[in-house]
Amino acid sequence: MGQYRLPRLNDQLRDEISKLILHGDVKDPRVSTFLSVNRAEVTSDLSYAKVYVSSFLPDGQLRKGVAGLNAAAGFIQREIARKLRIYKFPKLQFVVDEGMRSGFDMVQKLTALEREENERAAGAGNPETDDDSPDFPDSN
Repeated sequence: MGQYRLPRLNDQLRDEISKLILHGDVKDPRVSTFLSVNRAEVTSDLSYAKVYVSSFLPDGQLRKGVAGLNAAAGFIQREIARKLRIYKFPKLQFVVDEGMRSGFDMVQKLTALEREENERAAGAGNPETDDDSPDFPDSN
């Protein structure tokens, strides 16, 4: 298999699954259009593919959405197999991806720390702006 074929197939799977979710083609009520497909990883023999899904929805809704996608995996496989035309289409397994939420939480924590640091610096008086040296007139 070519060295670029697998990454290209991963990207195509991610894009096609995202389109199916976004257009509402998956009729399972647990699947929300707010679900985001982060990446897909196809095994080298094309038998399985893990599809990582995340969202800013509460954890319970995200897990229900992934369960809905797993229930609709056969439909999704059939729809995408018609478009991609590959010899052997991988069996899809949807997995919750906590990476996006973890990254967002980390950014919020860093922003809060930066805000605290700025408030502390403003409250204590900034030594760069407080200049206790006497003012001398310009000697021009």
